[in-house]
Amino acid sequence: MSPDMLILAALCIPLLIAAGIAAAGRFPNVREGVTLVGSVILLGVVIALAVAVSNGETPYLDLGAAAPGLSFTFKLEPLGALFALVASGLWIVNSFYSIGYMRGNRERNQTRFYICFAFAIFGALGVAMSGNLFTLFVFYEVLTLSTYPLVAHKGDAAAKRGGRIYLLTLLGTSIGLFLTAVMWTWTLAGQNLDFVQGGLLAGLNISPAVSTALLLLFAFGIGKAALMPVHFWLPNAMVAPTPVSALLHAVAVVKAGVFTVMKVSIFIFGEDLLQATPGREFILGVACFTMIVGSLVAMTKDNLKARLAYSTIAQLAYVTAGAMIANQAGFLGGSIQIAAHAVGKMTLFMCAGAIYVATGATNISQMRGLGRRMPMVFIAFFIASLSIIGIPPMAGAWAKYELMQGAIDGGDTYVPWILIGSSLLNIAYLLPIPILALMPPPGSPEPKAFKRPGGAPALTVAAPVFTAALCIILFFLMGPLADFLAPSVGGSAAPIVTGVQP
Repeated sequence: MSPDMLILAALCIPLLIAAGIAAAGRFPNVREGVTLVGSVILLGVVIALAVAVSNGETPYLDLGAAAPGLSFTFKLEPLGALFALVASGLWIVNSFYSIGYMRGNRERNQTRFYICFAFAIFGALGVAMSGNLFTLFVFYEVLTLSTYPLVAHKGDAAAKRGGRIYLLTLLGTSIGLFLTAVMWTWTLAGQNLDFVQGGLLAGLNISPAVSTALLLLFAFGIGKAALMPVHFWLPNAMVAPTPVSALLHAVAVVKAGVFTVMKVSIFIFGEDLLQATPGREFILGVACFTMIVGSLVAMTKDNLKARLAYSTIAQLAYVTAGAMIANQAGFLGGSIQIAAHAVGKMTLFMCAGAIYVATGATNISQMRGLGRRMPMVFIAFFIASLSIIGIPPMAGAWAKYELMQGAIDGGDTYVPWILIGSSLLNIAYLLPIPILALMPPPGSPEPKAFKRPGGAPALTVAAPVFTAALCIILFFLMGPLADFLAPSVGGSAAPIVTGVQP
């Protein structure tokens, strides 16, 4: 199959899966079989596209113009291929996990849940493979609309409130700010929105004031990147079931946000224009502020999902910081963070879900002694925590190394200290959780009893164990990954040597 047809297949498969799920809604085993088989086929298509990209090809598909100068164009380069691999690959893991969680927790409206999940992956892949800002914006909104029912899935007052905040914040920022930035770019670039290596706006006569205003519109209009103060939708969305939280934090939504920030920085502004834009330093400062404040707030949360939500806000800021460092190492560090954070944070959320299904515990203070009853879950949690912290041999170490290198090379010498401070705060709010789980409950020799006979369903344990293993495996694959990303980030990836700790 030709690369352009592979793009079309990758876009059509999630829609076909959604239709199959709807048709098989009364037969749970068939419904979930459609999800699993379809997601595996989708990953195979995306891998074939990634292989073509690694061989120097640029898969391209034009579906025609919605209006003069506004075409639905898809073009896959290495950064987009990485995001597509993350979204399609982790969808399989999340699907297995969802089966165990949704059945074990006896959730309602499971058919609607799986249908919306398929549409969300459709939106994420459209974002990943977009060839211009118009296409990206359309699929960005598809992703927002398809995930709203997932956030409000439970249907109670808290879920409805969280869903409203989610929808209004993301639509408000994207229509009010992001769309404005897109239209302004279209005007500045002579009715062109294509992603161009080196930057669409590079070489144009754009004043520092204009480039700063445009950068601010993009940075705060891409609300899914959760840069403070446009971050509050994310903690409010934690009312959703845990598989949805994993989708929000690892598979699609926030990754689509930071991917868009990186894509705009590299292919719309370009390194040279970003370096010449005064607003770059302001956004870099806001990203550093978000890293520290998000971590400090996380430390105050006893609810595990709330703590992980603020951790995500802080960790997403690493990608924005990498984009604003605006050199090869910064772009590479931010891109690596997309993959490393995805597997690490997905593991943490799936562990939280397994604990909830087994015991009903949602607060960290309730988890004392549970490590003795659920050892595999807490071992996975510990490994993922080390990756988020950035300790070798975990994947997260490389992202922080490259970001520090980029900041030093670019003269942003305060950034490495912020990253070190952030890592120390990561230790403070993550490692006490598995340590507490090993301690016996006060006044009782036994930890909290399981509410479900046999504890967590096997799928809710196997899935985080698998992604925890990926945290280690990715560390040793960072050399090939950096080489793969080099055409997008602007050079060779010499700083990373596979198997050598940073």
